Amino acid sequence: MSYIFITNKEKYKRVGLNIALQRKLKNMSQIELAEKVGISRTHISNIEAPNMNTNISLEVIFNIADVLEIPVSTIFNFN
Repeated sequence: MSYIFITNKEKYKRVGLNIALQRKLKNMSQIELAEKVGISRTHISNIEAPNMNTNISLEVIFNIADVLEIPVSTIFNFN
């Protein structure tokens, strides 16, 4: 099995896009997700924006996964 290298910038982009997709599949707005996670809507927006490299803590990622009722691995799916 070979590993395809992707940059950290691309990883941030994919994490954000995965969160956005899962949020939309749950018919949830950025405001709703932010409130349930305990962060600002601006922070969620920055995380989801493909052109932003926004730092995000594991705690926030875990909380997002819990709120969206998805495995954390879904957020880190880079395929």
